Amino acid sequence: MQKISTLTRNTLMFPLALVLFEFSVYIANDMIQPGMLTVTREFGASAAWMASAMTAFLVGGAVFQWLFGPLSDRIGRRPVMLGGTVFFILSCLATLFSQSIESFIILRVLQGVGLCFISSVGYAVVQEAFEEKAAIRVTALMANVALIAPLIGPVAGAFMIEILPWRMVFVFIAAIATVSLVGLWRHMPETVKQRKEKLPLVQIWHDYRAVVGNRHFLKAAMCMPLLAIPLIGWIAMSPEILVADGHLSVIEYGYWQIPVFGCLIAGNLVLARQVDRWRLGSSIRIALYPIALGVLIMLFGAAFLDKPYFLVAAISVIAFGEGLSAAVMIRFTLTESAVSKATVAATMGMINMTLYGVGIELYKVFYQYAGMMGFALFSLAVIALYWYLSRSVVARAMLARVTGHEEKDGPLI
Repeated sequence: MQKISTLTRNTLMFPLALVLFEFSVYIANDMIQPGMLTVTREFGASAAWMASAMTAFLVGGAVFQWLFGPLSDRIGRRPVMLGGTVFFILSCLATLFSQSIESFIILRVLQGVGLCFISSVGYAVVQEAFEEKAAIRVTALMANVALIAPLIGPVAGAFMIEILPWRMVFVFIAAIATVSLVGLWRHMPETVKQRKEKLPLVQIWHDYRAVVGNRHFLKAAMCMPLLAIPLIGWIAMSPEILVADGHLSVIEYGYWQIPVFGCLIAGNLVLARQVDRWRLGSSIRIALYPIALGVLIMLFGAAFLDKPYFLVAAISVIAFGEGLSAAVMIRFTLTESAVSKATVAATMGMINMTLYGVGIELYKVFYQYAGMMGFALFSLAVIALYWYLSRSVVARAMLARVTGHEEKDGPLI
């Protein structure tokens, strides 16, 4: 198919519908976070379940990534994406019938499956349908809309939980996802030709083995989650840090998230504005400066202040650097393999969700035993590993674009 190079109102309708679904999936986590203390109290569970609910959500995002990408290669991107949206809507409505913390956690896993469709199908279509710089611009702009979820989600969730039962949060989310379903049905392009043969499990195994056997891909695929883990850890742990231990109200908790995600959006806006002016990859190198500054603020605050506001400042600065880097790093990773974009995106998604889940659980351990200093030291270790890996990833990707070998697209089947 002819790739899109110009962004117009018509060409943006699909990305807008996709990002509305992405928004609804993300907000399924962000809106309920301020209410997790209410949820655990209703079910008579300990506060430790608060972060575990987010881990469960991420487990759902990892468990079926391997299937949906190759499945969409065979039966088409549209039916898989539309079916996934319906599944997410039903899993949200099922929360109305949850009567225990165990059933709630199971539903969190099922809701997290919605993440699989975003990364392994939705974003694969964006990369297949748009030319490289247009794809990066669309990805960055989509990230800004999606990031409204963590920006307004905690505040909106806090206000909603103050006046309505917490289960109504999921009814609201299901309504948003229903609107996105209509948009996807009307505007999502089909970028692959349907094939009638059965899904060949042996071929799927060979495809994934080819992807994970590519050490350059693995290094690139690890960079994005490593960069995001401090922010993901903050999202998971901030209810405990700010509400349970810091004794803030859920409304105050929501307000404290605004600078964090405001900075993340600002980084994405700068990238979207400068992508045509900067050499591709320069933003990742520039972003290392605010990221390093954020880590230093975190260590200084943990050593001398021991107050949560320094964590907010540090994570905000790191988030700005993440915004500058994310869309470009995603593109670099997707073009490191000649296997189908959906399979590559699914592998990326599994790596992301696995590292996010492990990161959250390690943040729980470090915070439990060393408080804010533990949070800061683990963040330092993660960012140091990101810095080590990203240097060679960016250098290789930038060189490939100079020599004209950057576009390693698999066939649009």
